[in-house]
Amino acid sequence: MSTKAAPLALSVKDLLAALSVIVIWGSNFVFMKFVLKDFTPFQMGAARYLAAALPLVFFIKPPAMPWKWVVLYGLFQGVGQFGFLFLALQVGMTASLASVLMQTHVFFTALFSFVWLRERLTPPLVGGLILAGLGLSCFALNFVARPEVVAVTVGGFALNLCGAALWAASNIVARKAQGAAPAFEPLPFLVWSSIVPVVPFMALSWAFDAPAPAGMGWLDAAKWASVPLSSWVSVLFLGWVATILAYTLWTGLLKRHPANRVAPFSLGVPVVGISAGMLTLGEQVQPLQWAGIALVVSALACVMLGDRLLKGGLKTKN
Repeated sequence: MSTKAAPLALSVKDLLAALSVIVIWGSNFVFMKFVLKDFTPFQMGAARYLAAALPLVFFIKPPAMPWKWVVLYGLFQGVGQFGFLFLALQVGMTASLASVLMQTHVFFTALFSFVWLRERLTPPLVGGLILAGLGLSCFALNFVARPEVVAVTVGGFALNLCGAALWAASNIVARKAQGAAPAFEPLPFLVWSSIVPVVPFMALSWAFDAPAPAGMGWLDAAKWASVPLSSWVSVLFLGWVATILAYTLWTGLLKRHPANRVAPFSLGVPVVGISAGMLTLGEQVQPLQWAGIALVVSALACVMLGDRLLKGGLKTKN
C-alpha cells in the first residue's frame, strides 16, 4: 500500500486567486485596445512597464541572481512578447482572437524546450501540437474564404504569433533564472525585469513612430494632459494588475500546487478574452475562426490534461 499523501486540493483562497488571474489575463486584451486609441504600441509598452516598475522598484530589493536573466526576461517578455502583441492589435487583430492566439505560447515553449533543454515530446504534447496546427490552419483559411473580413489581417495574425513565440522564449529564460537562484522570488524578478523594456520601447517610438500631429510628441506636456482618464486607468491596470499582481498570484499557485493542477485554469483565459471582446468592443468571430478557436483550446486541454488522463487510464487497467 502506498503511503504517499495525495496533493492537497486548492483552498477557497487559491481558487479565488486562480479565477482572478483568468479574468485579469482574459480581459487585459480589451484594456490594450482602449490604450491604443491614445498611445502608439511603443508608447504603450513604455507606459505599461513604467507602471509595473514604479513605485515598487524603490521598495523591493533586486533579485539574488545573475543580472543577465533579469535583462533577458525583460527583453523577451516585455519588448518581444508585448511589443509584437501591441503591434498586432494596431495593424489588425481583435482582442478576442488575440486572447486565443497568445495561448499558443504553450506549444512554442514545448518546441523550444525540446530543442534547447532536450526535454522529450510526450504523446499528449504531440497530439496537442497537431490540433494546434489544424487550428492555425483554420485561421489562415479564413483569410482566403472571407477576404472581405478586415478585422484581422495577415500582418496582425503573424505579429500575434511572433508575440506568442517570444512569450515562450521568456518562459525558457524564467526556467533558467529559477535554476540560477535557489531562493527564487517572483515579485522582485518581475518588478526589476519591468525596468528593462522601458528604454527600448522609448527608443523604438522615437525611431519608428510616424511624426505626430501637433500636441502628440513625447515631450509635449499638452499631449499627455489630453489623454483621457480611461486610458491612464487602463495603463495602470496593465502594469499593476495584469503584470505584477496576476503573475505573482499565478507563480504563487505554482509554488503551492503541482503544475498539472494549476495549468488547466489557463483554459479559461480565451473564454474570458472572447467574451470580453465581443461584449465590450462588439467584435465578431467568423465560423472558420470559431473552428480554429475550438481546435486550439482542445490542443491546450490535450497538453494540460493528457498526462493525467493517461495515468488514470493506466491505473484503471492495473
